[in-house]
Amino acid sequence: MRLELQVARSLLHRGSRHSLGPDRSQVADLHVPTGPGPHPVAVLLHGGYWQTRHGRLVTRPLALDLARRGVAAWNLEYRRLGEGRGGGGGWPMTFDDVAGGIDALASLDAPLDLSRVVLVGHSAGGQLALWAARRPLLPVGAVGASPRVVASAVCALAPVTDLARARVHAEALLGGEAAAVPERWEQADPIRAGAPGVPALVVHPTADETVPVKRSREYAASHGVELVETPGTHRDPIDPSSGAWATAVRWLETATAATPR
Repeated sequence: MRLELQVARSLLHRGSRHSLGPDRSQVADLHVPTGPGPHPVAVLLHGGYWQTRHGRLVTRPLALDLARRGVAAWNLEYRRLGEGRGGGGGWPMTFDDVAGGIDALASLDAPLDLSRVVLVGHSAGGQLALWAARRPLLPVGAVGASPRVVASAVCALAPVTDLARARVHAEALLGGEAAAVPERWEQADPIRAGAPGVPALVVHPTADETVPVKRSREYAASHGVELVETPGTHRDPIDPSSGAWATAVRWLETATAATPR
């Protein structure tokens, strides 16, 4: 089934919407599996070069697939770059929203196991997921530091791992070139920041023309992160019927499995 049709059908299954701030983009949808729980949680972060024209609707099919598999999905929106709805993003707003959205899990009245929280990000959302995984390692006072909810693993799907290659998009996100705001780049740029500090998987289709797979090869080699290359193009990992997502979800099921007592 085409991804566009899966997205359209997902409109019938919005989950429960939660407001996380005064801006209309500070929201998240929670999809809870059937059964008593407590359920592990996957935080979904969509891509789109941090731009307002892209939103969490594209990751809703993944949220529904995860919920069917027994994993609660927290489909998180954040303020982005551009005009209109969702504008007002960039540094630190986008990062504040991601950090605050993850921490908001601690306040939900839902059967969630917060010892099993995995971050799943696609494209630019992959960059945000890799940043969020390192929040416990950030210096005191940094944006996103001292998390209430700590991720136990991270899965990045065709991620942006080298912000220098994203050029003007990354400069707009971080509010300047690396020479002008070096601390922001050191913390937010995956290739500069270092290993996530938790189990991590990168899944990257080999025919990706938006974010070349060689970027993930460089990142994985530099930081000892597991990389699985799959057939397909940039959007394949957010298609629940794709081999790329099958690879990711197998890993996620292992990463979220309950520890035997």
